[in-house]
Amino acid sequence: MAGKTVKQKKEEQKKEENKVFISEADQYLFAQGTHYDIYKKLGAHPSTEDGVKGMYFAVWAPNAASVHVIGTFNDWNEESHPMEKLGPGGIHKIFIPGVGENEMYKYLIQTPAGEKLYKADPFANYTEMRPGNASKTFDITKFKWSDDAWMKARNGKDYNKEPMAIYECHIGSWMKHPDGTEDGFYNYREFAGRIVEYLKEMQYTHIELMGIAEYPFDGSWGYQVTGYYAPTSRHGNPEDFMYLVNELHRNKIGVILDWVPAHFATDAHGLGRFDGECIFEHPDPRLGEHPDWGTKIFNYGKTEVKNFLIANVLFWAREYHVDGIRVDAVASMLYLDYGKQDGQWVPNKYGGNKNLEAIEFFKHMNSVILGSFPGFLTIAEESTAWPMVTGNIEEDGLGFSFKWNMGWMHDFCDYMKLDPLFRKNNHYAMTFAMSYNSSENYILPLSHDEVVHLKCSMVNKMPGYPIDKYANLRVGYSYMFGHAGKKLLFMGQDFGQEREWSEARELDWFLLGEELNRGMHDYVKELLRLYRKYPAMYSIDNDWNGFEWLSADDAERSIYSFFRKDETGKNNILFVLNMTPMMREGFKVGVPKKKKYKLLLNSDEKRFGGFGNEIPAEITAVREKCDFKDYAITFDLPPLTAAIFIF
Repeated sequence: MAGKTVKQKKEEQKKEENKVFISEADQYLFAQGTHYDIYKKLGAHPSTEDGVKGMYFAVWAPNAASVHVIGTFNDWNEESHPMEKLGPGGIHKIFIPGVGENEMYKYLIQTPAGEKLYKADPFANYTEMRPGNASKTFDITKFKWSDDAWMKARNGKDYNKEPMAIYECHIGSWMKHPDGTEDGFYNYREFAGRIVEYLKEMQYTHIELMGIAEYPFDGSWGYQVTGYYAPTSRHGNPEDFMYLVNELHRNKIGVILDWVPAHFATDAHGLGRFDGECIFEHPDPRLGEHPDWGTKIFNYGKTEVKNFLIANVLFWAREYHVDGIRVDAVASMLYLDYGKQDGQWVPNKYGGNKNLEAIEFFKHMNSVILGSFPGFLTIAEESTAWPMVTGNIEEDGLGFSFKWNMGWMHDFCDYMKLDPLFRKNNHYAMTFAMSYNSSENYILPLSHDEVVHLKCSMVNKMPGYPIDKYANLRVGYSYMFGHAGKKLLFMGQDFGQEREWSEARELDWFLLGEELNRGMHDYVKELLRLYRKYPAMYSIDNDWNGFEWLSADDAERSIYSFFRKDETGKNNILFVLNMTPMMREGFKVGVPKKKKYKLLLNSDEKRFGGFGNEIPAEITAVREKCDFKDYAITFDLPPLTAAIFIF
């Protein structure tokens, strides 16, 4: 018999390359918690065996008496496709010829006690549209990416020195189709065109997407996940989501996903009691349940569970080119007694309330993901004073890139809600965050959590008549953009959405036809433009070299003045903020240099919805002691106004 031709050899090699299998090494690494692309093995994957195309299914169910694959391809027959158990690790596998894409399936797991469990695939890449909950087969390897320039540039970025203005967004309620469909959802491709246009107009740097990993209940907003490896089918298939990310990247916009490792939903098809036993959650309810949330807690001490979660982050980074994750409810993971009463939690081995396994998990996760993708962002929503959340792992830090500054957020909202007459009594609520600013790398968030559950929209938190509310919010946002730390605004906040957010309806875009709302929209756009243009506003965010108070103590008049600077000392930005409805005639502020101070922005301009009080376009400093400086500038400071200068 003649030897095989080069062409035949290549064809055979290609067939072999398309074959999915699980080796002993795969099983070993998964059991050790270090198989970082386990998602390529577990789940459902197109495969070719002996020249026949089909689907390779694999699932981790160590306590199952038997596992069968049931689905549309076998008419949900519970006997036709039993899976083979591989070794002691508890992985079951089967290759089924002829199965293609978009077939629905589940795992039928029979327990030793004879109980039948019908489970969705924990590693499924696609799911049935709710209220259905079956998994669906899909090949996620075919999409042609065209974001190489973005991905290459990202790897070299130090985001501490870059501008970061994040637009937090819930796709299902951002905007809806007027087409009469029940949900009116835009699919990922339709959404891509509209959101790119909006983000480019406003000049946001990133979008943070809520509710992408599959979840059954709309009212959970995506925070009770059942499909960690599947973008929600509410807006299309996995390739549609890839298209969205690709388009955002082609337009130089980064993509951050909300990621929920703190807990998971208890739906029968989900991870809970997956094989009849608690394999994803801790079996002790004091460690494995959130009593307030009605959810299960992952067992962070279990190697396979840690592997499931860490590989999940790598999955979104590698397969979907995602640029970062915002990790939800970090505090609930770090503290064993979070949200629990006496008797509802178990102390650690030292008798304390720190979750030692969760701490180790975060260090492990951040070291792996940031080591693999240097430009990737891990952002902690951590609401306590836990030290070194963004500190180096080598120095016992958790290793996150950034932390949400929840303290700043609460102080800001509490202060801005006050009647201006009483702000003088709470003056230092607005200065306090700078006292600890250098302890972490911070993001200043005004998130969805602040505009739900009767907390009011941002504009309706403000005191006074409508015109006063908008004036308050403009000066408040000015403070936010001037303050050290990266920025995050929830959708609708940039044009003064007046109703609280609801996941069931779109934003009130019609408000952009109103003078005050259009003015707010244009003002935030101007703040974003200045923020991105001048390095003084972002390049030194986490130490005092980038920020200096001129007057932090003018409580009687409720005025704050400070300036931002960068390494060059050029193009410094001066902020003067009047938090009362009083005109301050002949207002004097100390300045560091005898220069001309050029007006960049006056929040009281009519085009922004203000009263139209003018501030000189240029003011020359004179030698005069003021605010412990040798020079001063003087001007009439309008009511509820931010005056921003460059010098």
